[in-house]
Amino acid sequence: MASEALQCPTLLMNGYGAHRIEGIGDKHIPWVHNVKNTDVVCAIDDEDPLRILRLFNDAEGQKLLAEMGVGNKVIERLPWLGISSISNMLSAVKMAKYYEMNGNDIIFTIFTDSREMYNSRLDEMNQSMGAYSLKQAEIDWTSVIKKQSVDYLRELNYYDKKQIHNLKYFTWVEQQGKSVEELNAQWYDENYWNERFSVAPLWDKLIEEFNAKVGLK
Repeated sequence: MASEALQCPTLLMNGYGAHRIEGIGDKHIPWVHNVKNTDVVCAIDDEDPLRILRLFNDAEGQKLLAEMGVGNKVIERLPWLGISSISNMLSAVKMAKYYEMNGNDIIFTIFTDSREMYNSRLDEMNQSMGAYSLKQAEIDWTSVIKKQSVDYLRELNYYDKKQIHNLKYFTWVEQQGKSVEELNAQWYDENYWNERFSVAPLWDKLIEEFNAKVGLK
């Protein structure tokens, strides 16, 4: 599953535009994206992650979640989700509804950022919208999470995936100097991605070394 902003629906409909889901790339298909492995594209209205950012981080929002039975350990970890992480979460909700999943199903998604990066956004919303309230928390929970619809979800067939893959040409071949031969290899050569990701253990080692140098570990 791929998640993007509805206001910039590049994968969904070859679209473009400005959006407020900070922390995600837009208007291009990443070179390292194996599009053949993407079965669903979800577009999320950029208003929704911002509303849930308040729900997850304001005392009134956390109070509502506790009353609904969400455990303290989960509530304490909600600030681990930033705007793009919440967008991924909402896309997972959308996909679960589309495929009529239930308690027997499991979805894994990636939380790519945390609230720490967006304290200024919370301050801006409090100033422009007023203090967060329990009533607003109920509205946001119901309208954004509970009522998240399957609109703007696209299940990809073979040629849908190829269409998205072909968009790489305009960014990476015409602008960044990648070769058409490698672009074609990404689609037709079964060994291409296996060879590229066989070096993942080396990448992990380099990341660990970098984190140690900068004091993140």
